[in-house]
Amino acid sequence: MYAIIETGGKQYRVREGDRIDVERLEGDAGETVAFEQVLFVGGDTPRVGSPAVDGAKVSGTIVEQTRGDKIIVFKFKRRKMYRRKAGHRQYLTGVRIDQIDVPGVARKPKAEAEAAPKPKPAPKKEEPKEAAGKAKAAAAEKEAKAKAAEKPAKESAEATAPKREAEAKAEAPKKETKAKAPKKAEAPKKEVSAEAPKEAAEAPKQEAKAKAPKKEAKAEAPKTEAKAKAPKKKAKAEAPKKEAKAAPKAEAKKKAGDEESDEG
Repeated sequence: MYAIIETGGKQYRVREGDRIDVERLEGDAGETVAFEQVLFVGGDTPRVGSPAVDGAKVSGTIVEQTRGDKIIVFKFKRRKMYRRKAGHRQYLTGVRIDQIDVPGVARKPKAEAEAAPKPKPAPKKEEPKEAAGKAKAAAAEKEAKAKAAEKPAKESAEATAPKREAEAKAEAPKKETKAKAPKKAEAPKKEVSAEAPKEAAEAPKQEAKAKAPKKEAKAEAPKTEAKAKAPKKKAKAEAPKKEAKAAPKAEAKKKAGDEESDEG
């Protein structure tokens, strides 16, 4: 059975035999204290108070008058140079709960056997034969464990041995091929690398040279044709000019001839 009590503005859940620290109560160590403000009683027949259970009471004994842990109280106002620091330890009373009384509920008396500590049975002495048998069994177990530990080690060594041999065999031909490969491959690689680029580089040049004269010939052909056609155009253009210049001279000669004939 348990109860919820109120004291010092706080509520506590208590059972018989519990020790609680409550707000300071008057009295010295060893005096009895009663808490009559019982809000709830739990157990086989729970009771709910309104606000307290009628007639219920929890009694206890003061164990000590003590103080709680220190707390720091610090106040400040910014930009005002206001700082206040203080420490505080609350006064408390240690109480041991002795009894929970509820009207109409029968309390179960505690048996004396439960209150008194039960004596521990004395250890039995082992007979010499049993002790010797246990020692032999322990030795046999140790030997079996040692053998079991050795077996996996041997198996692992045997399993790894062929792998190492295979790796060694695989590495041996690799080293030989690495040593021989450069000598055979150097000569053809150099010839191919030396000749191939030259031929590749010369091929486009020859093609470019073969195509270049054709382009030049084509480019020169229209120029020569233009030069050949140009004088004809000039001749055609100069012919009327000459005729135009010769026409007035012929007329002047005719006039002069006519005048001479008239005078004669």
